[in-house]
Amino acid sequence: MSTLNAYQNKYKNLKFRRENGILEVQFHTDNGPLQWGRDAHREFEEAFLDIGRDYENQCVILTGTGSDFSGPQTPEGGHRHAINPTQPNLWDPIYWEGKHLLMNLLNIEVPVISAINGPALRHAEIPLLSDITIASDTAFFQDSAHFQGGLLPGDGVHIVFPLLMGINRGRYFVLTGQKVSAKEALDIGMVNEVLPSNEVLPRAWELAHQLLRRPPLLRRYARVLLTQDLKKRMHELLGYGLALEGLSASDSSHLVKN
Repeated sequence: MSTLNAYQNKYKNLKFRRENGILEVQFHTDNGPLQWGRDAHREFEEAFLDIGRDYENQCVILTGTGSDFSGPQTPEGGHRHAINPTQPNLWDPIYWEGKHLLMNLLNIEVPVISAINGPALRHAEIPLLSDITIASDTAFFQDSAHFQGGLLPGDGVHIVFPLLMGINRGRYFVLTGQKVSAKEALDIGMVNEVLPSNEVLPRAWELAHQLLRRPPLLRRYARVLLTQDLKKRMHELLGYGLALEGLSASDSSHLVKN
């Protein structure tokens, strides 16, 4: 088991506060919008494990900081590094963290609500895997870091976006770097509500309090049941996608030339 005291100040990219069993998890970088990178990749994997092992958490809210949920936007061909295929140990930490990050999130056995405060340009699949998704009317969604940035979309986005958007729209989304507005995301079922930015987090707390009116085991087992199919898909496809992502990254010929 974990306790909030043990992980409260453990991570530099996450802040925590808990009231009446509701844990708010705020993503940030230096108290501003989250800037995705190796530190966040490493921390999120471990943080979701800690959250899921803390039995005092009765509901979890994920939110960002400031005007954006996550960034920065990756420029076209921005991932110009090559990984030597004869040295798989260079990719292995990313492969390992990538497999466990999303599974640790889905293994949190209480309802998870996302309060998406602004644009999610990197790893939008994380908040979109929540049970309830509330988005700001300033938000939009993009997978800027993978195909357009020079990396195979193999670390979960290849599972999540075709599932949420429909297979054809999902493939188009990851292959073109499309930006999907909050309103469009609502229309196609990616998010549940769109509100002015100052109402997003209060609405998440309102919904969390509503869920807490149900018995604890009802909440816990509902989360377990409603994530089972997602976890099955991750077990089947996530490791394979990450392996292909690492293999494609080792090929310097794929990098965009200007």
